[in-house]
Amino acid sequence: MNVPEVSAGARPAASTEGMKRSVPWIYYVIFFAVLNESVFNVSTPNIAAQFGLDASGVSWVVTIFFIAFGMGMVVFGKLSDMYSIRRLITIGIILYGVGSLLGFVCQSWYPAILAARAVQGAGGSAIPALIFVMVARFFTAEQRGRMFGIITSIASFAVGIGPVLGGYIAGSFHWSFLFLVPLPALVAVPFFRKRLPEEERGPGRLDIIGAALLCSVVTTVILFTTEANGLYLLAALLGLILFIFRIRRAKEPFVDPALFSNRLYRSGLLIGFLIFGTVMSVMFVIPLMLHHVYALNTEQIGLLMFPGAISAVIFGKVAGHLTVKRGCKFVVYAGLGLIALSLLAQSSSVGLWVWYIGAALILMYIGFSFLQTALTESVTQILPGLQIGVGMGLFNMTSTISGAVVTALVAKAMERRLLAFPLHPLLASEQTLLYGNLILILSLVVIASALLYFSTFGKKAALPVQKAQEAH
Repeated sequence: MNVPEVSAGARPAASTEGMKRSVPWIYYVIFFAVLNESVFNVSTPNIAAQFGLDASGVSWVVTIFFIAFGMGMVVFGKLSDMYSIRRLITIGIILYGVGSLLGFVCQSWYPAILAARAVQGAGGSAIPALIFVMVARFFTAEQRGRMFGIITSIASFAVGIGPVLGGYIAGSFHWSFLFLVPLPALVAVPFFRKRLPEEERGPGRLDIIGAALLCSVVTTVILFTTEANGLYLLAALLGLILFIFRIRRAKEPFVDPALFSNRLYRSGLLIGFLIFGTVMSVMFVIPLMLHHVYALNTEQIGLLMFPGAISAVIFGKVAGHLTVKRGCKFVVYAGLGLIALSLLAQSSSVGLWVWYIGAALILMYIGFSFLQTALTESVTQILPGLQIGVGMGLFNMTSTISGAVVTALVAKAMERRLLAFPLHPLLASEQTLLYGNLILILSLVVIASALLYFSTFGKKAALPVQKAQEAH
Protein backbone atom coordinates (compact mmCIF):
# COMPACT_ATOMS: atom_id res chain seq x y z
CA MET A 1 0.00 0.00 0.00
CA ASN A 2 1.32 3.45 -0.86
CA VAL A 3 1.77 5.92 1.94
CA PRO A 4 0.27 9.37 1.37
CA GLU A 5 2.64 12.30 1.19
CA VAL A 6 3.27 14.18 4.39
CA SER A 7 3.46 17.94 4.46
CA ALA A 8 6.22 19.82 6.23
CA GLY A 9 6.00 19.92 9.98
CA ALA A 10 3.26 17.30 10.19
CA ARG A 11 3.47 14.44 12.69
CA PRO A 12 1.03 11.83 11.41
CA ALA A 13 0.23 8.52 13.03
CA ALA A 14 1.44 5.23 11.63
CA SER A 15 -1.99 4.32 10.31
CA THR A 16 -0.89 2.86 6.99
CA GLU A 17 0.10 -0.70 6.32
CA GLY A 18 3.37 0.52 4.82
CA MET A 19 4.55 2.17 8.02
CA LYS A 20 3.55 -0.85 10.08
CA ARG A 21 5.60 -3.09 7.83
CA SER A 22 8.62 -0.81 8.18
CA VAL A 23 8.81 -1.36 11.96
CA PRO A 24 10.82 -4.64 11.82
CA TRP A 25 13.31 -2.96 9.49
CA ILE A 26 13.67 -0.08 11.93
CA TYR A 27 14.73 -2.55 14.61
CA TYR A 28 16.95 -4.42 12.14
CA VAL A 29 19.04 -1.42 11.04
CA ILE A 30 19.34 0.10 14.53
CA PHE A 31 21.04 -3.12 15.64
CA PHE A 32 23.75 -2.83 13.00
CA ALA A 33 24.21 0.89 13.61
CA VAL A 34 24.80 0.50 17.35
CA LEU A 35 26.80 -2.73 16.95
CA ASN A 36 29.58 -0.89 15.12
CA GLU A 37 30.02 1.50 18.07
CA SER A 38 31.63 -1.23 20.17
CA VAL A 39 32.69 -4.03 17.82
CA PHE A 40 36.10 -2.48 17.07
CA ASN A 41 37.09 -1.79 20.70
CA VAL A 42 38.66 -5.18 21.39
CA SER A 43 40.64 -5.20 18.12
CA THR A 44 42.76 -2.12 18.80
CA PRO A 45 45.72 -4.16 20.19
CA ASN A 46 45.84 -6.18 16.94
CA ILE A 47 45.69 -3.03 14.84
CA ALA A 48 48.40 -1.39 16.96
CA ALA A 49 50.66 -4.45 16.54
CA GLN A 50 50.18 -4.56 12.77
CA PHE A 51 51.03 -0.88 12.21
CA GLY A 52 53.43 -0.37 15.12
CA LEU A 53 51.23 2.24 16.83
CA ASP A 54 51.13 3.40 20.41
CA ALA A 55 47.90 3.64 22.43
CA SER A 56 47.10 7.23 21.42
CA GLY A 57 47.75 6.47 17.75
CA VAL A 58 45.50 3.44 17.52
CA SER A 59 42.78 5.09 19.63
CA TRP A 60 41.89 7.16 16.55
CA VAL A 61 40.24 4.07 15.08
CA VAL A 62 37.55 4.47 17.74
CA THR A 63 37.74 8.25 18.26
CA ILE A 64 37.30 9.28 14.63
CA PHE A 65 34.26 7.02 14.33
CA PHE A 66 32.58 8.69 17.32
CA ILE A 67 33.36 12.19 16.04
CA ALA A 68 31.84 11.42 12.63
CA PHE A 69 28.97 9.48 14.21
CA GLY A 70 28.10 12.26 16.65
CA MET A 71 28.27 15.05 14.08
CA GLY A 72 26.49 12.97 11.48
CA MET A 73 23.46 12.56 13.74
CA VAL A 74 23.06 16.34 13.91
CA VAL A 75 23.60 16.80 10.15
CA PHE A 76 21.14 14.09 9.14
CA GLY A 77 18.69 15.35 11.75
CA LYS A 78 18.92 18.83 10.26
CA LEU A 79 18.57 17.48 6.71
CA SER A 80 15.43 15.56 7.73
CA ASP A 81 13.76 18.92 8.31
CA MET A 82 14.39 19.74 4.62
CA TYR A 83 14.37 16.41 2.76
CA SER A 84 12.43 13.16 2.99
CA ILE A 85 13.62 10.49 5.40
CA ARG A 86 13.30 7.88 2.67
CA ARG A 87 15.95 9.58 0.57
CA LEU A 88 18.27 10.38 3.49
CA ILE A 89 18.25 6.93 5.09
CA THR A 90 19.01 5.40 1.69
CA ILE A 91 22.05 7.67 1.35
CA GLY A 92 23.15 6.97 4.91
CA ILE A 93 22.96 3.18 4.71
CA ILE A 94 24.75 3.10 1.35
CA LEU A 95 27.47 5.41 2.73
CA TYR A 96 27.76 3.06 5.71
CA GLY A 97 28.35 0.17 3.33
CA VAL A 98 30.86 2.11 1.23
CA GLY A 99 32.92 2.91 4.32
CA SER A 100 32.85 -0.74 5.35
CA LEU A 101 34.08 -1.97 1.96
CA LEU A 102 36.72 0.76 1.81
CA GLY A 103 38.15 -0.29 5.17
CA PHE A 104 38.24 -3.97 4.24
CA VAL A 105 39.88 -3.39 0.85
CA CYS A 106 42.44 -0.87 2.21
CA GLN A 107 43.27 -2.80 5.39
CA SER A 108 47.03 -2.51 4.85
CA TRP A 109 47.09 1.33 4.82
CA TYR A 110 46.37 2.97 8.17
CA PRO A 111 45.28 6.43 6.84
CA ALA A 112 42.71 4.67 4.64
CA ILE A 113 41.46 2.74 7.66
CA LEU A 114 40.87 6.01 9.53
CA ALA A 115 39.13 7.47 6.48
CA ALA A 116 36.96 4.36 6.22
CA ARG A 117 36.01 4.61 9.91
CA ALA A 118 35.05 8.26 9.40
CA VAL A 119 32.87 7.33 6.40
CA GLN A 120 31.34 4.49 8.43
CA GLY A 121 30.58 6.89 11.27
CA ALA A 122 29.04 9.47 8.96
CA GLY A 123 26.88 6.93 7.16
CA GLY A 124 25.97 4.92 10.23
CA SER A 125 24.90 8.06 12.07
CA ALA A 126 21.99 8.44 9.65
CA ILE A 127 20.36 5.33 11.07
CA PRO A 128 19.75 6.38 14.71
CA ALA A 129 19.28 10.02 13.74
CA LEU A 130 16.58 9.29 11.17
CA ILE A 131 15.02 6.38 13.06
CA PHE A 132 14.30 8.68 16.04
CA VAL A 133 12.87 11.32 13.71
CA MET A 134 10.87 8.67 11.88
CA VAL A 135 9.35 7.33 15.09
CA ALA A 136 8.60 10.85 16.34
CA ARG A 137 7.11 11.99 13.03
CA PHE A 138 5.11 9.01 11.80
CA PHE A 139 3.87 7.23 14.92
CA THR A 140 1.44 8.05 17.72
CA ALA A 141 2.48 8.74 21.32
CA GLU A 142 1.41 5.23 22.39
CA GLN A 143 3.32 3.61 19.54
CA ARG A 144 6.39 5.77 20.21
CA GLY A 145 6.65 4.70 23.83
CA ARG A 146 6.64 1.02 22.96
CA MET A 147 9.00 1.48 20.01
CA PHE A 148 11.53 3.49 22.02
CA GLY A 149 11.49 0.71 24.60
CA ILE A 150 12.22 -1.97 22.01
CA ILE A 151 14.89 0.22 20.38
CA THR A 152 16.53 0.60 23.79
CA SER A 153 16.53 -3.19 24.23
CA ILE A 154 18.06 -3.74 20.81
CA ALA A 155 20.69 -1.03 21.36
CA SER A 156 21.61 -2.49 24.75
CA PHE A 157 21.98 -5.95 23.24
CA ALA A 158 24.10 -4.60 20.36
CA VAL A 159 26.43 -2.71 22.71
CA GLY A 160 26.80 -5.80 24.90
CA ILE A 161 27.35 -8.29 22.08
CA GLY A 162 29.67 -5.97 20.11
CA PRO A 163 32.92 -6.70 22.01
CA VAL A 164 32.11 -10.42 22.14
CA LEU A 165 31.44 -10.60 18.40
CA GLY A 166 34.43 -8.38 17.65
CA GLY A 167 36.75 -10.56 19.70
CA TYR A 168 35.51 -13.72 18.00
CA ILE A 169 35.88 -12.35 14.47
CA ALA A 170 39.29 -10.77 15.12
CA GLY A 171 40.53 -13.94 16.85
CA SER A 172 39.13 -16.44 14.37
CA PHE A 173 39.80 -14.53 11.15
CA HIS A 174 41.41 -11.07 11.03
CA TRP A 175 40.45 -7.72 12.53
CA SER A 176 39.80 -6.31 9.03
CA PHE A 177 36.73 -8.55 8.75
CA LEU A 178 35.11 -6.32 11.37
CA PHE A 179 34.61 -3.78 8.58
CA LEU A 180 32.15 -6.18 6.96
CA VAL A 181 29.87 -6.41 10.02
CA PRO A 182 27.58 -3.49 8.97
CA LEU A 183 27.01 -4.76 5.40
CA PRO A 184 23.76 -6.67 6.20
CA ALA A 185 22.15 -3.27 6.83
CA LEU A 186 22.14 -2.74 3.03
CA VAL A 187 19.36 -5.32 2.76
CA ALA A 188 16.95 -2.82 4.36
CA VAL A 189 17.36 -0.17 1.64
CA PRO A 190 14.78 -1.51 -0.86
CA PHE A 191 12.24 -2.04 1.92
CA PHE A 192 12.62 1.54 3.19
CA ARG A 193 12.42 2.79 -0.39
CA LYS A 194 9.13 0.96 -0.82
CA ARG A 195 7.47 1.61 2.55
CA LEU A 196 8.48 5.12 3.65
CA PRO A 197 6.57 8.15 2.35
CA GLU A 198 8.17 10.59 -0.07
CA GLU A 199 7.54 13.66 2.08
CA GLU A 200 7.23 17.21 0.86
CA ARG A 201 9.46 19.01 3.33
CA GLY A 202 9.94 22.75 3.63
CA PRO A 203 12.61 24.55 1.60
CA GLY A 204 15.96 25.21 3.20
CA ARG A 205 19.72 24.94 2.92
CA LEU A 206 22.41 23.37 5.05
CA ASP A 207 24.65 25.85 6.84
CA ILE A 208 28.03 24.31 6.05
CA ILE A 209 29.98 26.88 8.07
CA GLY A 210 27.84 26.32 11.15
CA ALA A 211 28.18 22.56 10.79
CA ALA A 212 31.97 22.85 10.44
CA LEU A 213 32.20 25.04 13.54
CA LEU A 214 30.14 22.60 15.61
CA CYS A 215 32.33 19.75 14.34
CA SER A 216 35.44 21.66 15.43
CA VAL A 217 33.98 22.11 18.92
CA VAL A 218 33.14 18.40 19.25
CA THR A 219 36.54 17.31 17.94
CA THR A 220 38.60 19.63 20.13
CA VAL A 221 36.59 18.77 23.27
CA ILE A 222 37.26 15.06 22.70
CA LEU A 223 40.94 15.78 21.99
CA PHE A 224 41.21 17.85 25.17
CA THR A 225 39.73 15.11 27.35
CA THR A 226 41.94 12.42 25.80
CA GLU A 227 45.20 14.36 25.37
CA ALA A 228 44.87 16.82 28.32
CA ASN A 229 46.32 19.63 26.18
CA GLY A 230 45.08 23.10 27.14
CA LEU A 231 45.36 24.31 23.55
CA TYR A 232 42.52 22.00 22.58
CA LEU A 233 40.33 23.53 25.30
CA LEU A 234 41.09 27.04 24.03
CA ALA A 235 40.29 25.92 20.50
CA ALA A 236 37.00 24.40 21.71
CA LEU A 237 36.00 27.62 23.47
CA LEU A 238 36.90 29.69 20.41
CA GLY A 239 34.95 27.34 18.17
CA LEU A 240 31.94 27.54 20.49
CA ILE A 241 32.00 31.35 20.46
CA LEU A 242 32.20 31.41 16.66
CA PHE A 243 29.42 28.81 16.42
CA ILE A 244 27.10 30.89 18.64
CA PHE A 245 27.92 34.00 16.61
CA ARG A 246 27.24 32.12 13.39
CA ILE A 247 23.85 30.69 14.32
CA ARG A 248 22.73 34.11 15.56
CA ARG A 249 23.72 35.86 12.33
CA ALA A 250 23.13 33.26 9.59
CA LYS A 251 19.94 33.58 7.57
CA GLU A 252 19.33 29.83 7.77
CA PRO A 253 21.50 28.68 10.71
CA PHE A 254 22.63 25.09 11.16
CA VAL A 255 20.85 25.09 14.53
CA ASP A 256 18.02 27.53 15.21
CA PRO A 257 19.01 29.57 18.31
CA ALA A 258 15.37 29.40 19.40
CA LEU A 259 15.94 25.71 20.12
CA PHE A 260 18.24 26.61 23.02
CA SER A 261 15.74 29.10 24.40
CA ASN A 262 13.55 26.09 25.23
CA ARG A 263 14.35 25.50 28.91
CA LEU A 264 13.04 21.95 28.87
CA TYR A 265 15.19 21.07 25.87
CA ARG A 266 18.31 22.53 27.47
CA SER A 267 17.65 20.45 30.57
CA GLY A 268 17.10 17.34 28.46
CA LEU A 269 20.46 17.86 26.74
CA LEU A 270 22.27 18.34 30.06
CA ILE A 271 20.58 15.36 31.74
CA GLY A 272 21.35 13.17 28.74
CA PHE A 273 24.99 14.25 28.80
CA LEU A 274 25.38 13.63 32.54
CA ILE A 275 23.60 10.29 32.72
CA PHE A 276 24.91 8.74 29.51
CA GLY A 277 28.42 9.88 30.40
CA THR A 278 28.06 8.53 33.94
CA VAL A 279 26.85 5.09 32.89
CA MET A 280 29.47 4.74 30.14
CA SER A 281 32.24 5.74 32.54
CA VAL A 282 31.00 3.21 35.12
CA MET A 283 31.15 0.53 32.44
CA PHE A 284 34.77 1.59 31.90
CA VAL A 285 35.64 1.57 35.61
CA ILE A 286 33.97 -1.68 36.69
CA PRO A 287 36.15 -4.09 34.64
CA LEU A 288 39.29 -2.34 35.92
CA MET A 289 38.04 -2.54 39.49
CA LEU A 290 37.11 -6.22 39.16
CA HIS A 291 40.58 -6.97 37.84
CA HIS A 292 42.60 -4.93 40.34
CA VAL A 293 40.55 -5.50 43.49
CA TYR A 294 39.18 -9.00 42.87
CA ALA A 295 41.87 -10.33 40.45
CA LEU A 296 39.22 -11.54 37.98
CA ASN A 297 40.20 -12.42 34.42
CA THR A 298 38.41 -11.27 31.27
CA GLU A 299 36.08 -14.27 31.12
CA GLN A 300 35.06 -13.92 34.77
CA ILE A 301 34.42 -10.20 34.34
CA GLY A 302 32.22 -10.91 31.33
CA LEU A 303 30.29 -13.53 33.31
CA LEU A 304 29.67 -11.09 36.15
CA MET A 305 28.45 -8.33 33.83
CA PHE A 306 26.39 -10.54 31.52
CA PRO A 307 23.21 -10.72 33.69
CA GLY A 308 23.05 -6.93 33.75
CA ALA A 309 23.36 -6.67 29.97
CA ILE A 310 20.59 -9.25 29.48
CA SER A 311 18.35 -7.46 31.98
CA ALA A 312 18.63 -4.27 29.91
CA VAL A 313 17.38 -6.17 26.87
CA ILE A 314 14.40 -7.56 28.79
CA PHE A 315 13.45 -4.39 30.65
CA GLY A 316 13.77 -2.06 27.66
CA LYS A 317 10.43 -3.37 26.43
CA VAL A 318 9.00 -3.06 29.95
CA ALA A 319 10.15 0.56 29.99
CA GLY A 320 8.25 1.17 26.75
CA HIS A 321 5.01 -0.20 28.18
CA LEU A 322 5.41 1.79 31.40
CA THR A 323 6.08 4.97 29.44
CA VAL A 324 2.77 4.50 27.65
CA LYS A 325 0.79 3.60 30.79
CA ARG A 326 2.37 5.79 33.47
CA GLY A 327 3.98 8.57 31.46
CA CYS A 328 7.55 9.74 30.87
CA LYS A 329 7.99 11.40 34.24
CA PHE A 330 7.33 8.24 36.26
CA VAL A 331 9.72 6.14 34.15
CA VAL A 332 12.48 8.77 34.19
CA TYR A 333 12.31 8.99 38.00
CA ALA A 334 12.29 5.19 38.26
CA GLY A 335 15.31 4.97 35.98
CA LEU A 336 17.28 7.67 37.79
CA GLY A 337 16.37 6.12 41.15
CA LEU A 338 17.57 2.67 40.10
CA ILE A 339 20.82 4.04 38.68
CA ALA A 340 21.53 6.09 41.81
CA LEU A 341 20.69 3.12 44.07
CA SER A 342 22.94 0.88 41.99
CA LEU A 343 25.90 3.26 42.16
CA LEU A 344 25.51 3.76 45.91
CA ALA A 345 25.44 -0.02 46.36
CA GLN A 346 28.46 -0.49 44.11
CA SER A 347 30.49 2.16 45.90
CA SER A 348 29.68 0.56 49.27
CA SER A 349 30.41 -3.01 48.12
CA VAL A 350 33.97 -2.59 46.81
CA GLY A 351 36.08 -5.28 48.48
CA LEU A 352 33.07 -7.34 49.64
CA TRP A 353 31.58 -10.38 47.91
CA VAL A 354 31.95 -9.75 44.18
CA TRP A 355 28.37 -10.75 43.34
CA TYR A 356 27.13 -7.76 45.33
CA ILE A 357 28.66 -5.75 42.51
CA GLY A 358 26.99 -8.03 39.95
CA ALA A 359 23.57 -7.57 41.54
CA ALA A 360 24.02 -3.80 41.69
CA LEU A 361 24.98 -3.76 38.00
CA ILE A 362 21.64 -5.38 37.14
CA LEU A 363 19.86 -2.45 38.79
CA MET A 364 21.98 0.01 36.83
CA TYR A 365 21.28 -1.66 33.50
CA ILE A 366 17.54 -1.76 34.19
CA GLY A 367 17.54 1.87 35.32
CA PHE A 368 19.47 2.94 32.25
CA SER A 369 17.04 1.17 29.91
CA PHE A 370 14.17 2.97 31.69
CA LEU A 371 15.90 6.33 31.42
CA GLN A 372 16.88 5.97 27.75
CA THR A 373 13.31 5.16 26.76
CA ALA A 374 11.49 7.81 28.79
CA LEU A 375 14.00 10.66 28.44
CA THR A 376 13.96 10.26 24.66
CA GLU A 377 10.16 10.44 24.67
CA SER A 378 10.29 13.45 27.03
CA VAL A 379 12.51 15.34 24.61
CA THR A 380 10.37 14.27 21.66
CA GLN A 381 7.24 15.65 23.33
CA ILE A 382 8.61 19.14 23.94
CA LEU A 383 10.01 19.64 20.40
CA PRO A 384 7.73 21.22 17.78
CA GLY A 385 7.45 19.37 14.48
CA LEU A 386 9.79 21.65 12.53
CA GLN A 387 12.59 21.15 15.08
CA ILE A 388 12.27 17.40 15.59
CA GLY A 389 15.10 16.55 13.20
CA VAL A 390 17.89 18.81 14.41
CA GLY A 391 16.62 18.68 18.02
CA MET A 392 16.82 14.90 18.25
CA GLY A 393 20.10 14.96 16.33
CA LEU A 394 21.68 17.26 18.91
CA PHE A 395 20.26 15.17 21.75
CA ASN A 396 21.69 11.96 20.29
CA MET A 397 25.04 13.61 19.55
CA THR A 398 25.32 14.98 23.08
CA SER A 399 24.56 11.59 24.59
CA THR A 400 27.04 9.82 22.30
CA ILE A 401 29.88 12.29 22.80
CA SER A 402 29.36 12.35 26.57
CA GLY A 403 30.50 8.74 26.82
CA ALA A 404 33.89 9.60 25.34
CA VAL A 405 34.27 12.85 27.29
CA VAL A 406 33.25 11.67 30.77
CA THR A 407 35.10 8.36 30.42
CA ALA A 408 38.30 10.23 29.49
CA LEU A 409 37.92 12.51 32.53
CA VAL A 410 37.35 9.52 34.80
CA ALA A 411 40.39 7.78 33.33
CA LYS A 412 42.56 10.83 34.07
CA ALA A 413 41.28 10.94 37.66
CA MET A 414 42.14 7.26 38.09
CA GLU A 415 45.61 7.62 36.56
CA ARG A 416 46.47 10.41 38.98
CA ARG A 417 44.70 8.65 41.89
CA LEU A 418 42.89 11.89 42.73
CA LEU A 419 40.23 10.10 44.79
CA ALA A 420 42.44 7.71 46.77
CA PHE A 421 41.72 9.39 50.10
CA PRO A 422 39.23 8.76 52.95
CA LEU A 423 35.80 9.92 51.80
CA HIS A 424 33.42 6.96 51.69
CA PRO A 425 32.62 6.04 55.32
CA LEU A 426 32.33 2.29 54.59
CA LEU A 427 35.70 1.89 52.87
CA ALA A 428 39.19 1.81 54.33
CA SER A 429 41.99 0.63 52.05
CA GLU A 430 43.49 2.97 49.46
CA GLN A 431 42.60 0.66 46.58
CA THR A 432 38.93 0.34 47.50
CA LEU A 433 38.72 4.07 48.23
CA LEU A 434 39.91 4.95 44.72
CA TYR A 435 37.06 3.06 43.07
CA GLY A 436 34.44 3.49 45.80
CA ASN A 437 34.88 7.28 46.00
CA LEU A 438 34.72 7.61 42.23
CA ILE A 439 31.48 5.65 41.93
CA LEU A 440 30.05 7.52 44.94
CA ILE A 441 30.67 10.87 43.21
CA LEU A 442 29.04 9.55 40.04
CA SER A 443 25.98 8.58 42.10
CA LEU A 444 25.75 12.20 43.26
CA VAL A 445 25.78 13.28 39.61
CA VAL A 446 22.76 11.05 39.01
CA ILE A 447 20.94 12.50 42.02
CA ALA A 448 21.67 16.03 40.78
CA SER A 449 20.27 15.03 37.37
CA ALA A 450 17.06 13.81 39.02
CA LEU A 451 16.69 17.15 40.81
CA LEU A 452 17.28 18.98 37.53
CA TYR A 453 14.61 16.91 35.78
CA PHE A 454 12.15 17.58 38.60
CA SER A 455 12.84 21.33 38.63
CA THR A 456 12.48 21.78 34.87
CA PHE A 457 10.15 19.11 33.49
CA GLY A 458 8.05 18.44 36.61
CA LYS A 459 4.45 17.80 35.63
CA LYS A 460 5.10 19.13 32.14
CA ALA A 461 6.84 15.89 31.20
CA ALA A 462 3.51 14.10 31.47
CA LEU A 463 1.67 16.47 29.13
CA PRO A 464 0.10 14.91 26.06
CA VAL A 465 2.08 15.45 22.91
CA GLN A 466 -0.55 17.72 21.41
CA LYS A 467 -0.42 20.12 24.36
CA ALA A 468 3.36 20.14 24.33
CA GLN A 469 3.29 21.14 20.67
CA GLU A 470 0.72 23.83 21.24
CA ALA A 471 3.01 25.37 23.85
CA HIS A 472 5.51 26.03 21.08
